Amino acid sequence: MSDFDVVVVGAGNAACCAALSAAEQGAKVVVLERAPKVESGGNSRFTAGAIRFAYDGVDDLMDLMPDLTQSEIENTDFGTYTEDEFYADMGRVTDYRTDPELASFLVSNSKRTVMWMQRNGVRFAPIWGRQAFKVDGKFKFWGGLTVEAWGGGEGLVDALHRALIDNGVDLRYEAAAKELIFDGSMVQGVRVRQAGTMVDIPAKAVILAAGGFQANSEWRTRYLGPGWDLAKVRGTRFNTGDGIRMALDIGAMPYGNWSGAHAVAWEYNAPEFGDLTVGDAFQKHSYPFGLVINNEGQRFLDEGADFRNYTYAKYGREILKQPGHSAWQLFDSKVDHLLRDEYRIKQVTKVQADSLDELCARMEGVDAMKAFETISSYNAAVNTTTPFDPNVKDGRSTSGLTINKTNWANTLDEPPFQAYNVTCGLTFTFGGLRINNQGQVLDSGLDTIPGLYAAGELVGGLFYGNYPGGTGLTAGAVFGRLAGKNAGAQIAS
Repeated sequence: MSDFDVVVVGAGNAACCAALSAAEQGAKVVVLERAPKVESGGNSRFTAGAIRFAYDGVDDLMDLMPDLTQSEIENTDFGTYTEDEFYADMGRVTDYRTDPELASFLVSNSKRTVMWMQRNGVRFAPIWGRQAFKVDGKFKFWGGLTVEAWGGGEGLVDALHRALIDNGVDLRYEAAAKELIFDGSMVQGVRVRQAGTMVDIPAKAVILAAGGFQANSEWRTRYLGPGWDLAKVRGTRFNTGDGIRMALDIGAMPYGNWSGAHAVAWEYNAPEFGDLTVGDAFQKHSYPFGLVINNEGQRFLDEGADFRNYTYAKYGREILKQPGHSAWQLFDSKVDHLLRDEYRIKQVTKVQADSLDELCARMEGVDAMKAFETISSYNAAVNTTTPFDPNVKDGRSTSGLTINKTNWANTLDEPPFQAYNVTCGLTFTFGGLRINNQGQVLDSGLDTIPGLYAAGELVGGLFYGNYPGGTGLTAGAVFGRLAGKNAGAQIAS
């Protein structure tokens, strides 16, 4: 007789939502976390906690965040973000490769899922400092991303882990799942290494939610391509693809963008893996208001192609392609007040100067003469007659350059000038397992593997090449809840 009905592999956002949902169905659940307690929670602990969902207006946000004050409501334009807009963004940023069934389910269940998380003890707050600018005394949110978990990723994970305990879920740390117990027709549990010993944990259903393979340098090079072994890993060192591998070993169907990943501009001298004392502050996301140049002193991307949260996840790949896997973000004093807090931490590779030629000379490894020419050409190409507005795609652009800047094109001409050295920071990989609309894992014949479910980063098919900011946590929660509900219902029936 099994001690547990459901085993959940992983202990991040998706895994916790799966476990809570299964417990709601009356299942006896155990969560297996490979990491020690202090590093538990997978990539979720390393995130800033932004979560994207469809909402019809401020009333929905007040339901989610009942501690919003009347003054905050009156001084903020939260706008709306409809299901149609969310679905359109999923299509647009993935070049319409996203699985339409998965994307539709994600969008239509996004609001009800964050409300369910709130009922389970997760608190939310507006992303004042990262997604809103103050115009004429009033904050205005942009880009459809309005809310984050209280306390960021650590607050989210801590709240979810408390909810597990409160709901009678057994949470085990330093328990590394190694193999699915599979009799050839159905999954019947997990083989686990804990305290130096291999043990079998039988169960009626297993939910895999152990993240992608971004911390596995061999898999990164195999699937993402040459050079990806040199990328920094933004988050946990424990997401090495074990959940994916266990499923593939029993015939699961690989799915999605296996050569794609969420990768951003990241502090050049950051450590190999994420550092919880710094969190996500190694990221450098204010590039739409400046210039980005490589070591050859040349621009290589359109910094103002779209709002930051629609371009940041693909620009890390572009930086990785540059000489030395290095780039510099340049700003002048006109936009200093718009730079996010991550630019003000101590752990930055930064140079500053009162003239552009001096700034170029101080950027280590950069062709200073070419960089000065690039900046001068850019300054001359800016259409200064169009007003600058950070809250909208303002159309303030350049003309005549090899790569024009589409929006927010300010001249760099007011000292002091600043430059920040960045490289590629890899967040999570896009390739994974194929699931159906019940959260069940499919085999290579597209039949279900009885007893096996999946959620989170290791589900393939949602993201291709790019990603709308804040959608990862939403997808983890939505499909985690789905997998847990159906795994629990399977046991109940």
